[in-house]
Amino acid sequence: MRIGLTTDSLSYLKFDELVETAAGLGIQTLEFGCGNWSSAPHLNLNALLESEAERNNFLAKIRAHGLEISALNCSGNQLAPGERGKAHAEVVKKTFKLAGLLGVRRIVMMSGLPGGPGDKNANWIITAWPPEVHDILGYQWDAVAIPYWRELAREAQANAIEKICIEQHGHQLVYNTDTIFKLRNAVGEIVGINFDPSHALWMGGDPLRAIRELRGAIYHVHAKDTRVDPHNSALNTVLETKVNERISERAWNYVTLGYGHAELWWRDFVSQLKQIGYDDVLSIEHEDLNLPPLVGVERSVDLLKNII
Repeated sequence: MRIGLTTDSLSYLKFDELVETAAGLGIQTLEFGCGNWSSAPHLNLNALLESEAERNNFLAKIRAHGLEISALNCSGNQLAPGERGKAHAEVVKKTFKLAGLLGVRRIVMMSGLPGGPGDKNANWIITAWPPEVHDILGYQWDAVAIPYWRELAREAQANAIEKICIEQHGHQLVYNTDTIFKLRNAVGEIVGINFDPSHALWMGGDPLRAIRELRGAIYHVHAKDTRVDPHNSALNTVLETKVNERISERAWNYVTLGYGHAELWWRDFVSQLKQIGYDDVLSIEHEDLNLPPLVGVERSVDLLKNII
């Protein structure tokens, strides 16, 4: 196993500071946000696409610190209705092209979420009632998502991308084990998973059980923890709309590794990944608003070093 970092976790650092800090912490790989929901703090997508010299300089600085790129990340909602979806889809295309130019073989992204017929916004269907939701789901999958993803898989292959790693995330068409297999079966094995346990944890799933079901489909892993507040979730369930900054009022929060689940849980997590054949990157994603980003990343690295 190798310890990685999603570079948005230290978004306040400039690129040169980032690679120096990551190397100093013992991090081995970097996952760069390229746009959409990332502000892309450490790369300029258009500049890298336009200039071979920029690309060579970018790679040289990473390699000079003994680091590698684990993946490029273009998570957004490319299936959203209207101009927003079109703009996100364009960033996805550019990211795929950049991956080909840099020799990066993995893309981390989300499935996207369409609206229903005629909707102006994305529509996440998570109940079986009222009956019309099944018509909406049919439209989202058959008319929008599967045709888009089949074309995207061809574009990935044209850019020598070997693995599209989809993060199972709330408010996305793919958010659990069933839905990732539905897309993978429709599109092919170029589609796999960026396995992030933090999302299943707040939705009530058990990532440790899911790992075995996902054998052969886990292509990249985010190391990220969630703490479910027992009091707030008991009162209001884990369906949460309070903004992330209202930490003490929320049913759940993203936390630094070990602050939601103890080191023993994380040992089991890494061990089970190894048992199904995943021996690759654990990319730390820090979104804990209780700790300064660098402190949270340092503590996450320490925990993973102990486990590995």
